[in-house]
Amino acid sequence: MDHTFTTSDGLRLHYVTDDFTDPWKNADTVVILHSAMGSARRCTPMVPALARTFRIVRVDLRGHGESEVPSADSELSMDRLVADVVELLDDLAVEQVHLIGNSAGGYIAQHVAALHGDRVRSLVLFGSTTGLKGTNATTWIPRVQKEGLRPFLVDTIDYRFDVDKTDPGLISWFLDEVEKNDIPFIARFIPLMTTIDTTSLLPSIRCPTLVVIPGSEEKKGARNYDAVRNLIPDVTVRDFPDVAHNMMDSMPDTCASEAQKFLQERFPSN
Repeated sequence: MDHTFTTSDGLRLHYVTDDFTDPWKNADTVVILHSAMGSARRCTPMVPALARTFRIVRVDLRGHGESEVPSADSELSMDRLVADVVELLDDLAVEQVHLIGNSAGGYIAQHVAALHGDRVRSLVLFGSTTGLKGTNATTWIPRVQKEGLRPFLVDTIDYRFDVDKTDPGLISWFLDEVEKNDIPFIARFIPLMTTIDTTSLLPSIRCPTLVVIPGSEEKKGARNYDAVRNLIPDVTVRDFPDVAHNMMDSMPDTCASEAQKFLQERFPSN
């Protein structure tokens, strides 16, 4: 089911709920935060394996998917993105959720878990380091503004997928979906992510946390997976050595299975 709510700064955000749980049970809620340039739609393949046990909520981050694109002069900060998630939980009328974050969605999820720990029962991170601070992501936007999103992503597709092992149809669909983004907003969103480093927040994340690492990305120089491995107090780590960054796109069934297994081990009553 599609829903919208209005944030405290007046922006309309879109989210989707998927619930195939037993109606006589009080199922826990799982909220999924997608990556930069992503959408709730891109998270759909993970739903079937999870929605039988959990109420799934897939939100379009501000400026993404079917959510409203903020005006050019509006505030865009990590505090605002965190507030969007907390206000979503209020709109859902749930005290606590299991939070899944993919890539930049994981940076937001880490902040929510550290700063609003009373609202987060567990945290699951897919391909999410401590942020893009100090990375070459600062070079992305001039290229995107000059070339467009699709040519830029085609040129860097090996970072995101193991092309030789990936259905070409998936890559084509991924490019079609990403190309729907508003480039002026992405030109604000990515630079914000390049200012983010969650290292100092990680010890404050007290909920059970699963960190799933795409090992191929780490081999190519992705920074700070060691920080999320070592600084979160209650952490479980799963490493997939030969998987590229976009693991929720390329292996959604495996990602859903890892999340399901972790949640059922740590919360066996679900």
